Formats: sequence, C-alpha cells, structure tokens
Amino acid sequence: MSESIKTFKTIEQIYSAEYKDKGSRFLAFAYPIQSVDEVKEIQDSLKKEHFKAVHVCYAYRLGFDGQQYRANDDGEPSGSAGLPILGQIDSYELTNVSIMVVRYFGGTLLGVPGLVKAYKTVSKEVLSQAHIINKNICRKVIIRFEYPNMNEVMRVIQQTGSEIIKQNLQLSCELIVNIPLAEYNNFLTHFKEHFSVKIGDYE
Repeated sequence: MSESIKTFKTIEQIYSAEYKDKGSRFLAFAYPIQSVDEVKEIQDSLKKEHFKAVHVCYAYRLGFDGQQYRANDDGEPSGSAGLPILGQIDSYELTNVSIMVVRYFGGTLLGVPGLVKAYKTVSKEVLSQAHIINKNICRKVIIRFEYPNMNEVMRVIQQTGSEIIKQNLQLSCELIVNIPLAEYNNFLTHFKEHFSVKIGDYE
C-alpha cells in the first residue's frame, strides 16, 4: 500500500435502483463490503430472494489501492454485464464496494449492446443515489502500558481520531487500536520518550 494514500472513497449503506428495457427489469443493489466472502454471500442471498430472475451479475473492487476486483456476467454474454458494472464503480473512484444487478427477462433479447447499456445505466443510477464518503486508511497496532499511563494514552487516541478495537485493562493494560494512517507518525512521536508505553503492529 502506498504511504501517500491516506483515505479512500466508499459508501456506508446499501442503495438500490431499477431500469427497464423491452420488458426486462434490472434491479441494482450497491453494497459496502470488506471481503470477497461477503460478495458470494450477497449473491446467494439475492438469488434466493429473486428466484424467478435469470441472472444476478456483479462486480466489486476491494482494497485501499483497489487491487482486488472482479466482474461476473453470471451467464450473460461475456463482457456484457460485469465489466459495465465495474466501469461505474471505477468512474466514481470507489473501493470496498460491490454492485449486484438482478435481471428479470422480459421476453425480448436485448443483444450485447443493449445489455451493456442496461447494466451500465442501472449501475450508474444506483451510485448516483449513494452518499459517497472518504474513510481513513488505518493501521492496526497493539499498545501495552501500565495503568498509570491510561489517561495519557486515551487522550492521544481521542486526539488522533483512533478507534479502540479491543481492550484488556488490568494492572498491565493492552489495547488493539486502529490509527488513521495520516496520524500514525504523530502517534508514535508522542510516545517516543514514554518507555513504559510499547507500540507494535498487530497482525
């Protein structure tokens, strides 16, 4: 991951849109996602819910550099569904996002150009409704310290907009914290002279 990239654009909730052409209905759903496993679960769920639909095509992009992606045509002609969907995700410069498009066949073949237009249009429509947000890229660390340092550690966590994921607060304390990458060096610098506060990457 490039150290120069500190934030990424994504969506926070699910959105939906509909497009119709020659009797076929295209229902698009945009989802915030964190992993590839979620994509398969969402597709399976939509196939059960829309069991009369002929296709549930999708695309997703994952990772802060957008390095993970896939376009799936789910039985439509190659390149006519997944790639137009992915193209709209990319045109909005989003990541950690998947769009699923459920197609109900209307009895008239649309041809590849018609399908490309339909999947592109409905994907663009669903993203045009979405509230797009910038999220901090975070680095997960483990912080170990003695209880008397608690107030100081908590103050710095709050100041840097960091998030506590897990905590074990005994005489010797341990926190797992997400630190925004933009604040990471400031965080380390603050505790440089505090030898009783140990900070390390959490795997």
